Amino acid sequence: MMSKQGHDHPKLTRNQALVLDVLSQSEAPLSAYAILDNLRSEGLKAPAQVYRALDTLMASRQVHRIESLNAFVACSHSHCDTKADTAFAICETCGHVTEFSDDSLTRSIAKAARSDGFTVQASAIELRGVCGNCSSG
Repeated sequence: MMSKQGHDHPKLTRNQALVLDVLSQSEAPLSAYAILDNLRSEGLKAPAQVYRALDTLMASRQVHRIESLNAFVACSHSHCDTKADTAFAICETCGHVTEFSDDSLTRSIAKAARSDGFTVQASAIELRGVCGNCSSG
């Protein structure tokens, strides 16, 4: 299986590469069980296999968890490993998720948190609404 980017994942285990490829090819976020269903023909049988792969992929910031959906998406930014904060725009109509980062937003969040003595280690912002494709149709 190859990812959308058309290359193999040499530093990943077979299961991690399979999970990343399924997420890269998906038009919408997938739950761990949906990932497992997609990979049963590849020999994955247990949820633990998918969760172990997801844990590693999230740690390396190749995959993100969409908290409100309890689902996962492949990272769409080539430089995401340098960003502490990621935001997601989630379309309520079609389910498409757009990932973006904004350094000024990251600084504003950190500044607001510091005013209360809180140190931000990471954050994921989820915006829900209607995407441009759905609102123009």
